[in-house]
Amino acid sequence: MRLLENSAFDELFQTFESSAFHLEVADQYDLPEESEPIRRFLAGEPDDLAWQKPWLDLIRRATSAGRRVERLRVVSVPHRDYTRWLLTISASNIEAGEDIRWLRRDAVNGLALAADDFWLFDRERVVFTLFAADGSFAGGAETRDRAIVAHCRRVRDELWPVAVPHARYAR
Repeated sequence: MRLLENSAFDELFQTFESSAFHLEVADQYDLPEESEPIRRFLAGEPDDLAWQKPWLDLIRRATSAGRRVERLRVVSVPHRDYTRWLLTISASNIEAGEDIRWLRRDAVNGLALAADDFWLFDRERVVFTLFAADGSFAGGAETRDRAIVAHCRRVRDELWPVAVPHARYAR
């Protein structure tokens, strides 16, 4: 494993060749940069999403170059406030080029599922998402270990076809 921090993690989105797949399995993340936007959402206040601009710009550059970025969120139902908030802001990710799908945790039923969030780049490199004790993003742990990559490919290949595209799920 190799630790990727800050710009090394962001560089992955400039250097992958064709596809980046992200699996999210937690029902809530405690990222400090999201605390104010979530507070505004819960209070019914508008959000200009300026805090998300660096990520959206990174995704736009990748997808405008013809590369695919997919995100699959495994969520519990009933939805927590965090998931309800994600449902309202995901349109900006989709406009930037991400393909987002949702899968109810109770619909996984025997399909392969990872215990940790990960990115699968070009189906040959896995980067597990790391968080610090305070919930902030700490980077990624990269591996090309064949067994780990094969497992993550299997997770993606089993879950993606049964997951619900964002537009349909958000209804």
